[in-house]
Amino acid sequence: MSREILLLVDALSREKSVDKEVVFESLESALASATKKRFADEADVRVEIDRDTGEYKSFRCWEVMDDETFETPDLHIKLEEAQKRNPDIQLGEFIEEPLESIDFGRIGAQAAKQVIFQKIRDAEREQVLADFMERKEHLVSGTVKRLERGNALIEFGKIEASLPRDQMIPKENMRVGDRVKAHLLRVDRSARGPQVILSRTSNELLVKLFELEVPEIEENLLEIVSAARDPGSRAKIAVRSNDPRIDPIGTCVGMRGSRVQGVTNELAGERVDIILWAEDPATYVINALAPAEVSSIVVDEERHSMDVVVEEENLAQAIGRGGQNVRLASELTGWELNIMTVEQSSEKHNEEFSKTRAVFMEKLDVDEEVADILVQEGFNTLEEVAYVPLEEMLEIESFDEATVTELRTRARNALLTAAIASEEKVEHGIEDLLKLEGMDEPTARTLAAKGITTQDQLADLDMDELVELSGMDGERANTLIMTARAPWFA
Repeated sequence: MSREILLLVDALSREKSVDKEVVFESLESALASATKKRFADEADVRVEIDRDTGEYKSFRCWEVMDDETFETPDLHIKLEEAQKRNPDIQLGEFIEEPLESIDFGRIGAQAAKQVIFQKIRDAEREQVLADFMERKEHLVSGTVKRLERGNALIEFGKIEASLPRDQMIPKENMRVGDRVKAHLLRVDRSARGPQVILSRTSNELLVKLFELEVPEIEENLLEIVSAARDPGSRAKIAVRSNDPRIDPIGTCVGMRGSRVQGVTNELAGERVDIILWAEDPATYVINALAPAEVSSIVVDEERHSMDVVVEEENLAQAIGRGGQNVRLASELTGWELNIMTVEQSSEKHNEEFSKTRAVFMEKLDVDEEVADILVQEGFNTLEEVAYVPLEEMLEIESFDEATVTELRTRARNALLTAAIASEEKVEHGIEDLLKLEGMDEPTARTLAAKGITTQDQLADLDMDELVELSGMDGERANTLIMTARAPWFA
């Protein structure tokens, strides 16, 4: 029988072109599975085949556990009991007991082969997948092999991949035998073996399709900087040229639109706007909102947002159907975009002007005329009044040096007063938080500065909110929240 096992391993290894070790491991698994059937209860069985002689031994195994983690005597053994058999045994190790090995002939070679073939198929699939991943081919072209519960199974080469329903272009009607292109989204490694997951809705697919249609991109003469999609409906890509002699938009469009049309046809009619990338963010946003015409833009660097002002007749076009145009432009550029009419912009400006004027009048103790001059000269905060270089403020015609010096002094005093009040609020606010087990003073101060001053307020947060507010890791955030919530369940 030992010789038969060696011959079987050798034959399967040659037939399937896999390493003999894979076949040995598969056969050990098959023998262990068959041996388990001799037990009425659960059992952990290990079979060991001698690679040289083909002889095999069987063992029943129990994992060593402490009293707290001990679950079932069929699979586990307590440390105290295990040390009676082996004084050197440690937690997590295994106690083994020899078993009478099952006769290979009795379990049936066919049943063993089925297990072995499955293992070998998994190994083959893993090898094919490894070869594919090594080539770094992220654009997949294959055939629809079958449809299952809305998902499609795509076959390319020797690999079968899954195209989930939520990764298909909406309203796309696929049929068995259709040729499709998709982007390699990820590889799921589950108990059933590695599975390739594809996507036809990702931005990367759009980029890869243009790389296929436009050879100048592969030659690095052109570059796609960014892409945004509303799959099946509309998309935008931002391009720039690395060669001043090449028109990036015209090159991507192609003769009579042939190149962009090739991409559109592959994406079920998805219309693609090709945008010229610009280093200046405002210019980039104006390009991204095309074909809508922009009247003016106000950039807020701190909030990373822009107020985009358009004429009334351009408002609908700038926003797009269902907000599509502005949403895609925002995703493409990475800026939050607020579309408004000239009238709305004027109203917002007047409102902000009035608020800033009121702050200056109150905190600097000046009249409306002086506050208006500061706002008109571009001052928006007390910090700017206090710390903008003296020379810049002296350029204001209405102010002399004494006025400027007085304004700067008043601004700094107002800021100092606000800082002291804030510090007192924080000091008062951390008292309740510091009573919480696991809380430290720096964390309590950080939370109090953000308005979280009681254990109840902390308990109302979720983990992500606390991580964002404090910068701590998720595990500690979760522990603090659960500790704060403990009184709820008392």
